[in-house]
Amino acid sequence: MSADAARLALSEIVGEKWVEVEPFASVNLLSDWTNRFHGRPLAIVKPADTAEVSAVLKWANDNNVPVVAQSGNTSLVGGGTPTADGKAVLLSLQRMNKVERIDAVNDTMVVDAGVILQKAQEAARAHGRLFPLSFASEGSACIGGCLATNAGGTAVLRYGNTRDLVLGIEVVLADGTVLNMLRGLRKDNTGYDLKHLFMASEGTLGVITRAVVKLFPLPKVRFTALAGTPDVRSACELLKRVKEAAGPALTGFELMQAKCIERVGTEIDAVTVPGDVSGAPWWSLIELSYSREPEGHPLESVLEKAFEDGVAVDAFLAQSEKESKSFWAIRESIPSADAHVGGNLHNDVSLEISEIPDFVEETLTALQKRFAWVDPSVFGHLGDGNLHFNVGSVPAPLAFENEEGIRETVYERVAAHNGSISAEHGIGQLKRAHFLELKNPAEVAVMVKIKKALDPKGILNPGKLLPD
Repeated sequence: MSADAARLALSEIVGEKWVEVEPFASVNLLSDWTNRFHGRPLAIVKPADTAEVSAVLKWANDNNVPVVAQSGNTSLVGGGTPTADGKAVLLSLQRMNKVERIDAVNDTMVVDAGVILQKAQEAARAHGRLFPLSFASEGSACIGGCLATNAGGTAVLRYGNTRDLVLGIEVVLADGTVLNMLRGLRKDNTGYDLKHLFMASEGTLGVITRAVVKLFPLPKVRFTALAGTPDVRSACELLKRVKEAAGPALTGFELMQAKCIERVGTEIDAVTVPGDVSGAPWWSLIELSYSREPEGHPLESVLEKAFEDGVAVDAFLAQSEKESKSFWAIRESIPSADAHVGGNLHNDVSLEISEIPDFVEETLTALQKRFAWVDPSVFGHLGDGNLHFNVGSVPAPLAFENEEGIRETVYERVAAHNGSISAEHGIGQLKRAHFLELKNPAEVAVMVKIKKALDPKGILNPGKLLPD
């Protein structure tokens, strides 16, 4: 199909103003967040609502035109980047950006797929509620992408992944059929729970247009600490002890190499490191949150016992909300600090928490043995078993020049420990070959059958996740 024919047909659906063909004005939509993947679509279309999405998909399906849906374009794996062959329509959901309704009694919020995550958080907060999904790119990432990848973040330990925060969705299938499942019910056993098919499907089964998400009471008090441990195994032991002492008040438990913190202090002027962290090679960022003031400092007794037992060797306790935010700023600034010194290869892996100490030790050893110049940057969500095992080098280009060998080394150890090569970022284009190599073939076969049932012509997000 020619670009002019696509432009005319799509303009009848959404209006001429909201359709682009080459030369594209919205060039920022054509490359992924890491600037690694670059697309050249047949056209860019920006629908205003679900009815227009439905009409666009029906037209595309009738004319065998591939469609790549995109919301915030913050994918780290090229999941929302259009193909480069000039055949696909890029369907941008950015105009669909309304927070439609907040029910403070039912603790639910209805949001469009194009709502920026931070805007959703702020809308909930204005009603005295918390929408707990939170991660570094929340100022740009949108709800649709969060659902399509089942995004995680820093509060999974207490509140769960994105899918755990969703009660209902609205999704448009490849042929334009609208599945309206926007129910704010916490119990509904009327057949298959179809919404879970579409979350983490990366836009290959349908286009999510709206969602009903869960809200929670706003925490009134939080306690934050940085605790240094002699090794990762001690950090896991500290996690176990804090869980036992704090129960559901434990909101976050992040792990960082000391050198990650030091690099932030050196490279990011706006972030303050609370002191010398060289006394411990690993640091845990711990946060507890409460709806009312507890008696005493709930972390002090746990840390005191940890010091006595050699589980922890140093600690900083936040003395104010400002200091608490500064601790989190360290954790969130690690990728930026790494970028300042040349960047690294991102590996978003998950393992059973009990497997993490051996995995980290083995993988660091294997990388050092194979690549003497390797410079790993290891941090992540220890509380839910998700590590960002990023690998750079000195000098910087060597890691990128040896990407396949580095990923092979990391993924071999992930597989040996029965883990996953994608905890929260998705598969997209970047990890598809490794995913198809490592995933149980029977599981992939079932996924392909589902794909063929819902998208028989294969128009949705080609080249991502599943085999062609």
